[in-house]
Amino acid sequence: MTEQQQAPVPAPPAEPPVTPGDRPPPARRDRRVLRAALRWTAAVAVFAVAGAGTAYGITRMERTDVPGLATGSDGRWDYPLLTKPPLPSGSPGPRAESNPAGTHHADLRALLLPAPEGAEENEALRGSDGWLATEDFLGEFTEKADRDDFRQRLVDGGLRHIAARGWTTEDGTRTRVYLLQFDTAAMVDDRFHGVLFPYSGPAYPVRGAEAVVSDEDFPEEATVPGVTRTAYVESAPYGAEQDRQAYLAAGDVLAVVLQSRKGTAPAVPFQQTVVLQSQLLG
Repeated sequence: MTEQQQAPVPAPPAEPPVTPGDRPPPARRDRRVLRAALRWTAAVAVFAVAGAGTAYGITRMERTDVPGLATGSDGRWDYPLLTKPPLPSGSPGPRAESNPAGTHHADLRALLLPAPEGAEENEALRGSDGWLATEDFLGEFTEKADRDDFRQRLVDGGLRHIAARGWTTEDGTRTRVYLLQFDTAAMVDDRFHGVLFPYSGPAYPVRGAEAVVSDEDFPEEATVPGVTRTAYVESAPYGAEQDRQAYLAAGDVLAVVLQSRKGTAPAVPFQQTVVLQSQLLG
């Protein structure tokens, strides 16, 4: 019996050549993936800064233009478009390896967070030529003995100057931002931030906020590289106002962010303010 031979299988017809214009466009990434990847963490804008002159354009975008933000208002404020001031020619940034002192070579006054849209600015905090007197800053603290002690620490630490800005929004929230500049980052870390503002609570009580605790709700994901943050919130029961405080060590700058509001001080605008100020300094 002879073996049956199979008929050869015909080859598939050749596909016509594809020209560049015939190629289908690449598939769009699933918007749900983008939303998950770019989710707004605790309603705070955390986005990278490439260097001097880089714009934080996200603050001017509509919520629906940003993946993950197409929801109702969460209490954030509308800040103007933020940009870092240019550095003097040849000067490194505060995080550069060639800048071990962590010096901010840009004008400190230009590193202050601007007031959000619709807020009434506190002109008194502008000081003279944009520099605030030390006594005006110390006026934030309750006890005279604390003010005297803090004043001497600032003198011994070589405080160079203070830039400040403050504003009040329509809901009555009062914000004060102070930037204190010293000679080196080591001075800020070793003699101020780590000593006076530990996890347990600040060394000097702020007026109207004597009972404060660590702000456990401030998201760690909102940490800005190059900036060490300690945040506190006034614990209940509190008086007519609730206060929130943040102390930031960013190179040679100690930043103090204070917010207070009659009744309850919302967490979202406080976190937003702290993170945006951190990004300007980082």
